[in-house]
Amino acid sequence: MGTGSITGYIDIAQIALYVFWAFFAALIYYLHQEDKREGYPLESERSKYVKVQGFPPIPKPKTFHLRDGRVVHAPNNNVSGQTLNARPVAPHLGAAMEPIGDPMLASVGPGSYADRADITDMTEDGRLRFSPLRLDATYSVASEDPDPRGMPVVGADGEVGGTVTDLWVDRSDALFRYLEVDVPGAERKVLVPINFTRINRQQVSVRSILGKQFAQVPVTRDPDTVTLLEEDKIMAYFGAGTLYATPSRQEPLL
Repeated sequence: MGTGSITGYIDIAQIALYVFWAFFAALIYYLHQEDKREGYPLESERSKYVKVQGFPPIPKPKTFHLRDGRVVHAPNNNVSGQTLNARPVAPHLGAAMEPIGDPMLASVGPGSYADRADITDMTEDGRLRFSPLRLDATYSVASEDPDPRGMPVVGADGEVGGTVTDLWVDRSDALFRYLEVDVPGAERKVLVPINFTRINRQQVSVRSILGKQFAQVPVTRDPDTVTLLEEDKIMAYFGAGTLYATPSRQEPLL
């Protein structure tokens, strides 16, 4: 037998390979099970009493102590208070869903959002993560870039939806995250995610929604802060516009 051999058929390298295979299989099992700490069990279309969890099963609850002092258990039995504003387009199981009522406000499909905590996000040093420039003079618009304040915001139909009044900075990432827009008819000024915009020297363009739809953008509870839940709702509204802003966007390209 050669060096490292245990028997005529088994050696150290072969055992190491088998141990690696076993470790890798256990790792895949563990990671796949950890994926199910949120969102499981799934809802069954057959019966509300059916527990859909697949393989591997849902892990045992784990306690997470968050930086802000909150204690979260996952998985848990929390049920979302959202109403499913959608219905199947056909009677068979697995049929596609279509929104009920105004699709921009139905909170389904690209307009869906998660039930995040209704609290403000904070930086590592305890400051509010998002702040309008009017409250933080340490940030400013680079002289090489156009300053959108005072510019009109134009929707996908070419109609003006409002006027930019301020920019909101993300202190954690040191970049601008939102445009604050004064919209006629809105409850208060709305936030437009800057990644949904195109800014030139004359105007701000938003392709995801129409000019008249800016008035329905979810507003923040406080004019100078935004919560995690409010962020999700705002992003969801503009996400909904990519499919539901006009009826033609829901039709096939060919």
